[in-house]
Amino acid sequence: MVPSTKQPMRVVGYTRVSTEEQADSRAGLDAQRAAILAECERHGWTLVRVIEDGGYSAKDLKRPGVRAALDTLQRGDADALVVSKLDRLSRSMIDFSSIMQAAQRQSWGLVALDVNVDTTTPAGEAMANVLATFAQFERRLIGQRTRDALAVKREQGVRLGRPRSLPVEVVERVVREREAGRSLRSIAQGLDADAVPTAQGGKAWHASTVSAVLRSAAAA
Repeated sequence: MVPSTKQPMRVVGYTRVSTEEQADSRAGLDAQRAAILAECERHGWTLVRVIEDGGYSAKDLKRPGVRAALDTLQRGDADALVVSKLDRLSRSMIDFSSIMQAAQRQSWGLVALDVNVDTTTPAGEAMANVLATFAQFERRLIGQRTRDALAVKREQGVRLGRPRSLPVEVVERVVREREAGRSLRSIAQGLDADAVPTAQGGKAWHASTVSAVLRSAAAA
């Protein structure tokens, strides 16, 4: 939480709309600006500047306006960041959590008018922590969904990781030697003796590696 000072708190406002049409019409941006101005007047805050992103989505933080606002706060040129709605700043609880962590490290406040987040007050800081908990929950859900999806791929026989690539002549050699009746281990030993690298650039061939090459050749 930002410590109170005798001077009025300096804030930087941030506004965003997601399409060029909304940016050109100014309707959404002006409404957000008006809400931020009204809140500043109500609290007696000094509005340093309002920074906007016109025509940007909130899928991530790769926006010039939000980066400029965060840089302003990091330099100490403002004491708090104010947005009219949390989704103007970010639609991702994970991104919101990272912003809140930056605010705590750098000792500036974060205010989102629509969700009662105001880390300059105890109640608002508590609400921000609740949202951060949901961010952690979102991270775990994403991780679990990823693991479940990979498990399904494996069950379907989908090869994961980097695509394997061997020179055609190496594949032909393996196929030719196998057709000639050589064992998988014998083929692997021959490749090792000739210092032929594996598909992943390894130096050691195994019977299982040779078998994988044969399966890939058969599928092709």
